[in-house]
Amino acid sequence: MGSAGVKMMSVVRDVADAYVHAGGQYEWDSAAPVAVARAAGLFTSRVDGSELVYNQADVYLPDVIVCRPELSEKILAFIAANGTD
Repeated sequence: MGSAGVKMMSVVRDVADAYVHAGGQYEWDSAAPVAVARAAGLFTSRVDGSELVYNQADVYLPDVIVCRPELSEKILAFIAANGTD
């Protein structure tokens, strides 16, 4: 798959269970896809579980998770235990 948006839409379309990106990107790479994912009822957050915040002075977004809500706790626990490397 290509862009972050396409990967997030694969979760929206139920083609993939989750999209975890810890390599950094800019707000404009994820803002619209995250809005669509949220509207579809999906879980979205940073890899530490904190809320994604947009419209900041620094537009760099270090990480993002989009997944089915029932997988969020398991994914966050895995990342907490194992990191993102």
